[in-house]
Amino acid sequence: MIDFDLVEDYLDDAKAIAWDTCHKIYVLMDDEQVAQMRGYGYGDANDPDSLITKEQMNADQMLTTIKGWFEVSCSLRFVNAVATMPEGQDPNLGYTTLIEQGADDECDDCGERGCKGVCADYDDEPEDEDEEDED
Repeated sequence: MIDFDLVEDYLDDAKAIAWDTCHKIYVLMDDEQVAQMRGYGYGDANDPDSLITKEQMNADQMLTTIKGWFEVSCSLRFVNAVATMPEGQDPNLGYTTLIEQGADDECDDCGERGCKGVCADYDDEPEDEDEEDED
């Protein structure tokens, strides 16, 4: 199952979230990243819901939105936090993987997507403790 705890932690300080409507999901950590994503066309008139700011949603609502985006994204999906690096530093250092590309959210027990992982807590066939070996 996918663990969204790290995503939730980053959303407390995030300025916005963005999604390319396919597989790239970003938690934007500063205003420069928000402006850069707008420059790329995120949140424009053609797809206004692909960039959502903290003024539009609180952290809990953003987490719910990211989970929804993740669910409908293609198999290459990932979630990265992105922060602007100081002048002269490698901008790639501003990326933090929150959910790695290719992470799978199928339940290890039942194989279903979206399972909350409790299916193993319930046994369809109760064990008979008094069962004797038959020869």
